[in-house]
Amino acid sequence: MPQFMFAYHGGKAPDTPEEGEKIMAAWQAWMGGMGDALIQPGNPVGQSKTVSGGGVSDDGGANPVSGFSVVSAADIDTACEMAKGCPMVVSGNGSVEVAEIIEM
Repeated sequence: MPQFMFAYHGGKAPDTPEEGEKIMAAWQAWMGGMGDALIQPGNPVGQSKTVSGGGVSDDGGANPVSGFSVVSAADIDTACEMAKGCPMVVSGNGSVEVAEIIEM
């Protein structure tokens, strides 16, 4: 079955420990609901840099990645449906870019 990368954009650090617990519970529930389709839960990532022919930019580009996961799905439309449940999408604080991982 094809695998897809979820690249997370946006989100924000919780303002309180209680908010952090609530956010973590939402992520755990969403990821747990994907069952065996969740191949690699991934991780959040730190500040990114963009490397191009013109040099290195410290800002991470127009829409820096904030984390990633890898899922298995029948097709990209199914993977997109899965991504709609992401806590950042549901809360309106971010987005998920979905791309098929191509076997080489």
